[in-house]
Amino acid sequence: MLYNLLRMNKMHRTFAALSDPTRCAILEMLADGEKTVMDIAAPFAMSQPAISRHLKVLEEAALITRRIDGAKRPCALSPAGLEQLEHWATALRTTLARNYNRLDAVLAAMPPVEKEAP
Repeated sequence: MLYNLLRMNKMHRTFAALSDPTRCAILEMLADGEKTVMDIAAPFAMSQPAISRHLKVLEEAALITRRIDGAKRPCALSPAGLEQLEHWATALRTTLARNYNRLDAVLAAMPPVEKEAP
């Protein structure tokens, strides 16, 4: 039970991070490769500290990693965080497919309904 609570807390942070369009755009930028904070901030009409706050949320959600390179703090996508998200989506997709297959079986077993003439 505790494991599931901890796992769901991680997923909650992940989805909270993904709920913001700016953070989603940042993730899309990082899909092209590692970028500095200034590179990430360039296309946005917001301050560098505001971008840094978005990056902190993404890092806490384990969606990105940051490293120190002198005065720079390059950011990159985190494979582990993205794999966790993919695992969750796959499990959900599998469960939904099973439910739809059961529904299909129930509907196939039902006798056809006769339509009344108008």
